[in-house]
Amino acid sequence: MISSENLSYEFAKLITNEGYPAKRNPPKRVFDILFSLSVLLFFSPFFLTISLLIKLTSKGPIFYGQKRIGREGKTYINYKFRTMKENAEEILEDLLKKDPILKEEWLKFWKLKNDPRITNVGRFLRKTSLDEFPQFWNVLKGDLSVVGPRPVVKEEIVNYFGDRAAKVLSVRPGITGLWQVSGRNNLSMEERVKMESEYIDRKSFFFDLQIILKTIPVMLFSKGAY
Repeated sequence: MISSENLSYEFAKLITNEGYPAKRNPPKRVFDILFSLSVLLFFSPFFLTISLLIKLTSKGPIFYGQKRIGREGKTYINYKFRTMKENAEEILEDLLKKDPILKEEWLKFWKLKNDPRITNVGRFLRKTSLDEFPQFWNVLKGDLSVVGPRPVVKEEIVNYFGDRAAKVLSVRPGITGLWQVSGRNNLSMEERVKMESEYIDRKSFFFDLQIILKTIPVMLFSKGAY
């Protein structure tokens, strides 16, 4: 396993690329704020119900915050409804040590299809992507956009993104994006990175609207979600 010192060094090398400066888009930012405020206000009673279900059915906090990498490689806390058991990290570490097949699946997809760490309520939230709704708060804060590349951690950047890292991190990551509407967890990390790069090349206001509209049936039919 790569040491934290080497990880930080490799990460810094990958994101230092003057060919891909951070891209500002004021109209997109205005849209993000208005859209997120509308979602948070309109669905607030539903969010309260989800919060109660999480609290009543499993130990631990309602929300889960994890360090993610945003635009220009800056770290922020990404919020979701908690979908896992309290000791999820210890369970994962033990699983990967004992089961080489699961380890191979984890390294390929950065996910486990039948993840024993997920609670019953959490499984429903993930299938419907409702666990991601607190990220609209991240959008208001300026950490995220509604549409953009998937939020990542340092290990993903170093292990998978290569010379595409600076390009993908030149924009804010998004709650939804091209990867989410094109197969999600059924795609390998290599395919995902290729799609994130493609989004940067194609991005426009109308392309973002297409992705938002495609996200609705993906959520309803839980395609590629686990």
